[in-house]
Amino acid sequence: MQTVDANGFALPIVGLGTWQLSGRECTRLVQQAIALGYRHIDTAQMYGNEAAVGEGVRASGKRNEVVVTTKVSPERLLPADLIRSVKESLSKLRFDHIDLLLIHWPNPRVPLSETLGAMAKLKQDGYVKQIGVSNFTVALLAEVDKAAGETVVCNQIECHPYLDQSKVIAATKARNMAVVAYSPIARGEANGDALLERIGGAHGKSSAQVCLRYLVQQGIVVIPRTSKIERLEENIALFDFELSDDEMVEIGKLARRQNRIVDWSWSPNWD
Repeated sequence: MQTVDANGFALPIVGLGTWQLSGRECTRLVQQAIALGYRHIDTAQMYGNEAAVGEGVRASGKRNEVVVTTKVSPERLLPADLIRSVKESLSKLRFDHIDLLLIHWPNPRVPLSETLGAMAKLKQDGYVKQIGVSNFTVALLAEVDKAAGETVVCNQIECHPYLDQSKVIAATKARNMAVVAYSPIARGEANGDALLERIGGAHGKSSAQVCLRYLVQQGIVVIPRTSKIERLEENIALFDFELSDDEMVEIGKLARRQNRIVDWSWSPNWD
């Protein structure tokens, strides 16, 4: 599996997102994904499936080869709450450490320095190997620069061809942090897109694969979610073709249609 260098941390460039997966289905998909070559699995406290994800990783027999990400819910970012919640996550996962721990959403009511300080302490104590953020804007990344006591390795954001994320992508990469794209197929919008289908036809690939390849070719990590085992193999088969410069430009023009899928009343002020 190809990786992206994230401040010295090798993060596999394709992972499995597990939002809305649960129970035996989640465990089975995680185990099968790892058997197919996935080495990056994404979960979160908010998803309520850490136990099922952990079971699937353990059942694969390859725990030591897999980067497992979990994310702290925004209401648990005060230091004592965060530390308690991470220990709960470890108990649910039945792991002795978390490979990559993220702030799931920023919380303006909690000083970022306090949250990152608690995450740094967990890393120093061996509970966590790497730390990162999610849904951080350019302005929030600047706050990270001032607050972080430990290296922050990634920013997980909504990222797909229909949304112009160029500013935050540039700001993330300027800090040698990995950009991790959630909803990289725009929750299925890529399927049936005429441009992506045309380009896919030229390469013998699906429109979803073209969409994922477009991001991967920019060095962006993708974590597509699927509930179908047959899609697992398709979503990882991205390294036997390359999009031309012209094709990359064509796909890039889709971002003129602003199309943010994930947006809440408590979201930060997006770039």
